Amino acid sequence: MAYTLAQLIADIRAALKDDAGSAGKEKVRGYVAHALTDEAFLKTHLKDRASGANPREVIYEDPELGFCICGHVYDGPAHGAPHDHGSSWAIYGQAAGITEMTDWRISKQGDSGGPTLVEPVKTYVMKPGDARLYDVGDVHSPKRDTPVKLIRIEGKNLDHVQRSNIKAA
Repeated sequence: MAYTLAQLIADIRAALKDDAGSAGKEKVRGYVAHALTDEAFLKTHLKDRASGANPREVIYEDPELGFCICGHVYDGPAHGAPHDHGSSWAIYGQAAGITEMTDWRISKQGDSGGPTLVEPVKTYVMKPGDARLYDVGDVHSPKRDTPVKLIRIEGKNLDHVQRSNIKAA
């Protein structure tokens, strides 16, 4: 049976209402992993976009809990700098292509407007079907050299969240 957007929304809402902490977010990660196995879901919500278009599309924003379901479609290389999601968390679900992800640790907390400095800890590859939680404060950076599609759940719409000033040490 197909996994629909309505079912994903209902599952996420139930998980976060039951537990907005680590256990609930881990349940959400599992639902994202499930959606990644449904070809009809992926074809419906991760359509190719015009070259140069914004790779991020908000598919759903929950009016009560504030989480967003986003579809990301990159048509070419995209190398992200180390970043966190401010006061939010995010779950990345790799649908197509490969993302090389690096996790970073804070080596010097920024102060007086200066950047927080980070050092790489671990680099790994996310392949289709992989889903990973980046909790509040987790610093990471994605590197994509070929076209990539992913589902990302944001705890809050990141269009409205101030991110930390982070630089590689």
